[in-house]
Amino acid sequence: VFTDPTRIITAPSNMDVTVGESIVLPCQVSHDPSLAVIFTWSFNEHLIDFTKNGEHFEKVGGQDSAGDLMIRNIQLKHAGKYVCMVQTSVDMLSAAADLIVRGPPGPPEEVKVEGITDTTAQLSWRSGVDNHSPITTYIIQARTPFSIGWQAVSTVPEVIDGNTFTATVVGLNPWVEYEFRVVASNVIGIGEPNPPSRKIRTEEAPPEVAPPNVSGGGGSRSELVITWEPVPEELQNGGGFGYVVAFRPSGTSNWMQAVVASPDTSRYVFRNESIPSFSPYEVKVGVYNNKGEGPFSLMTLVHSAEEEPNRPPSGVTAQSFSAAEVDVSWEPIKGNMSRGRVLGYEVGKFSKHSQKMENAFTLLYSRNFGNVFSFSPIKTLFLNKNIYFSKKVKVESTVITNTTIIIINLETGTNPKANLKTDASLLSVDLIFMLHVFLVHALQNKNKISNIKFHKVLYRRNKHSSTYEVVTNITSVELSLPYDGDYIIEVKPLSDGGDGSSSEQIRIPKLSSTDARGSGASNVSTLSAISTIMLSLTARSSL
Repeated sequence: VFTDPTRIITAPSNMDVTVGESIVLPCQVSHDPSLAVIFTWSFNEHLIDFTKNGEHFEKVGGQDSAGDLMIRNIQLKHAGKYVCMVQTSVDMLSAAADLIVRGPPGPPEEVKVEGITDTTAQLSWRSGVDNHSPITTYIIQARTPFSIGWQAVSTVPEVIDGNTFTATVVGLNPWVEYEFRVVASNVIGIGEPNPPSRKIRTEEAPPEVAPPNVSGGGGSRSELVITWEPVPEELQNGGGFGYVVAFRPSGTSNWMQAVVASPDTSRYVFRNESIPSFSPYEVKVGVYNNKGEGPFSLMTLVHSAEEEPNRPPSGVTAQSFSAAEVDVSWEPIKGNMSRGRVLGYEVGKFSKHSQKMENAFTLLYSRNFGNVFSFSPIKTLFLNKNIYFSKKVKVESTVITNTTIIIINLETGTNPKANLKTDASLLSVDLIFMLHVFLVHALQNKNKISNIKFHKVLYRRNKHSSTYEVVTNITSVELSLPYDGDYIIEVKPLSDGGDGSSSEQIRIPKLSSTDARGSGASNVSTLSAISTIMLSLTARSSL
C-alpha cells in the first residue's frame, strides 16, 4: 500500500525575545489521511515533559496536523535549541530553531576591595555575561552594621581596562566596617549583584560630630547636672572615644572642664558646696578619640539644682460659689525666684476633726488663679494652698480663715416609702424627709446657720425625659401627674448658700386606670398627687 509522504509545511524559525515575553513556535505538516501523526518537542536535546513543565510549555494547535509549542513568561534559562519531531507509522522527520533570550546582565565577577583610607575605598571587578544586551552602567552598593539593607554609594568615574573595571568609593565614615557589592544594568534592566565582598574597616580620623541635645538641670543641692545625647558609634570616627564637658557661671570668662571617657555616657554631675541654688551656667560638650579632639556643641544655659520652696503663696481667699462649690484664689509667686521655678500649686480640703488632707487638686502654674472646685457637702471645710518646685517639696499656706462657707445637705432620715392610696380621683403620696443644716468653720470661730427660704421640688417622667421643677416656701406641694407613667421626684433646699444636696430619689410607679377604684370613668386622664414634706431643722451651735 502506497501512502503520501509526510512533509513539514510550517517549521519553527530562529527567534530573538526578551525576558518575560511569550511566543509560539509553529510545527505544522501535511500527511496521508490514513496515517496518525505524533508530535514531540525537545529543548537542548532533552525531551520536554509537558506535565512537569506546564508552567512555561504547552502544546497547542488543536488539529492532528499541527503540533505548535507555546512558551510562556520566557526566562534566561529558556534560551537554546528547540526541535519539533514528527512521527507516523511509516516515516519520521524534524525541524529545529534557536531561541535567543535577552535580559538584564549577570553578576559581576572577581570583585575586590583595595586602597582603604578613612573615607574612601577602591574596588575592582570583571564584567559578567551581558545576556545579549550590552552593559551600560555599574552601581556600587555598601552596607554597615548600622545601615538598613544595601545602599548605593558615591563613586568617581570608572576606569576601564579591557574587561576589568575600577572605581573609588567616596564619602565613607571613618572607623566603620563595610561590605560592598556591584550591580550591572543594561537597557533591559538591572541584573543580580555579586556575592558581598569581605568586610573591611575604614581608617580612624578625629571626630567631626558634636553631641546633640545638650541640656540639664535638676539634681540635689549643690549640684550642676549636664546631659546630652550620645554620639552614635558610626560617627565616633575611631577608638578611645569620649566627651569633654565645659561649663562656667553665666557672665564669667573662665571655663571649667571635665573628661567623660565612656562613649555611651549621657550625663555629668558637678558637685561643689559653693554652687548657689538655681544658678545659671553656660554649658557646652565636645568630643575626642585616639586621633584627636573634635568640635564642641553650641553653648546652652543650664541651671544648678533647685531647693524646696521657702514661702507659700500669699493672698489666699475662698468664696462660696454655691452650696457645694468654692471659688479659690491666690497671688502667684512673683519677684526673683532664687530657689527654683514654680511648677504648680495644689489646693486641698480636709476635715477639722480628722485633720487629714482629702482630694488634692494640682494646678499648672500657667493656669489662671481663680478656680472653682466642687466638693461634696461636708460638716467642716478648711482649705490650704501648697507650692512646689521640681523637687516636689511642698510648703503649705495657712488655713483660710476669712471666709464663711455654708453647706446644706438634705438627707433621708429613713428609706422613704410611697404609700399609694386609690380614691375616686386622688392618688396620695406621703414622703418623709429629714433636713440637716451643716456649718462651716469661719472667721473668729463664728458659726452660722443658713436659713432655709424655699424648697425646690424636681420631677421627671423617666431618667431620659425633661425635668420640671416647682419652688415653694411651704412644706407641701400639689402636683398633677398623669397616671399612665413612672415618675421620679427629689427635693432640694434653697438658702443664701445656693442649692443644697438633693434628697434620695423617690419613684412613683405607673398606675393603670383600673387602679382608681370607684372612679366610674374610664377616660380619666390625670390624677392628683399631694407630696407632704415634713422638715426637721437641726441647728448645731458648734462643730
